[in-house]
Amino acid sequence: MSISNEFAVDLLAWYDHAAVEMPWRGATDPYHIWLSEIMLQQTQIETVKPYFARFLTTYPDVTALAAARLDDVLKLWEGLGYYSRARNLHRTAQKIAHEFGGEFPQDVDTLQSLPGIGRYTAGAISSIAFGKPTPVVDGNVIRVLSRIGDIADDVTLPETQAQIWTLAEACLPQARVGEYNQALMDLGRLICRSRAPQCDACPVRRHCQAYAHGTTQERPIKAPKAATPHYDVTAGIIWNAHGELLIAQRPLDGLLGGLWEFPGGKQERGETLPDCLRRELREELDIEVEIGDLFARVRHAFTHFKITLHAFTCRYMENGGNPKALGVRAWAWVAPPGLDDYSFGKADRMIIAELKKRPTMLL
Repeated sequence: MSISNEFAVDLLAWYDHAAVEMPWRGATDPYHIWLSEIMLQQTQIETVKPYFARFLTTYPDVTALAAARLDDVLKLWEGLGYYSRARNLHRTAQKIAHEFGGEFPQDVDTLQSLPGIGRYTAGAISSIAFGKPTPVVDGNVIRVLSRIGDIADDVTLPETQAQIWTLAEACLPQARVGEYNQALMDLGRLICRSRAPQCDACPVRRHCQAYAHGTTQERPIKAPKAATPHYDVTAGIIWNAHGELLIAQRPLDGLLGGLWEFPGGKQERGETLPDCLRRELREELDIEVEIGDLFARVRHAFTHFKITLHAFTCRYMENGGNPKALGVRAWAWVAPPGLDDYSFGKADRMIIAELKKRPTMLL
């Protein structure tokens, strides 16, 4: 499959007048580009803008980020979601600072060896910051190229993705490759949309095989998604005699790693919610508590599953054992106003919001 060299010419001509201004656009500082690309994964542009600004104010360069405490990075990231990105951001900053003298590597292979940097992000940094002829393939680019090439295979399959990467590389221009890659992503976001693509306004319509064959709406082809599983999860709002709440820090590896939470866990089959909470508190902290009423019930969707979080008011009993970090990274007793100093996931922040509405809520 081949595409005329004029494809890039037409796309760049459109980009010259249609490019959308963004805080990171026009920059060649690899730190800025890396930071924006990591934040933009699975996240909308308007959501990212204030986080990007706050990060640059707090950590103006990779050395400053490398020297930060992980807890502080997670707190600044709070609300942006997909927290493994923040952990990998911190790890990569430390590697660049300590192993590369604070300078970003320019080649994609070395970039991909860093935590959280895959083929797409490596290509974006390499092409935009350093002008290297490297392709980028994200969801927008997959949609564009599957239509340009009228690819009739499932784009979620590895062999089809390899075909799209090959096509993306073949389309690269000799110059302005960073702008070209950004133009290709903009085209997918603004014109070649998944629903109601604006073919009449498309600057590369004459190169599009799907448009010529009348198959635009059928591309890209994806296998049907499996049903999203749902889990019931418990959490204990555990008060001690001093009016403090017990919170626990999740292990660094895994979902929401490094974030704090009201301790608890997933309900097992045949288990009541209070029994679930008792078991989880024993397994994670080796404590027994007096479980009271249901305080709040919140729903939250993750990428691959959904949860309903059932939060119970609980009283800590002095004879129930001292907390131990068995299944958690750490634990702490915190007065309610101090909760804002810790980084929590969205579901737990919803519980905190309810607590703030009822600040005198005690057993």
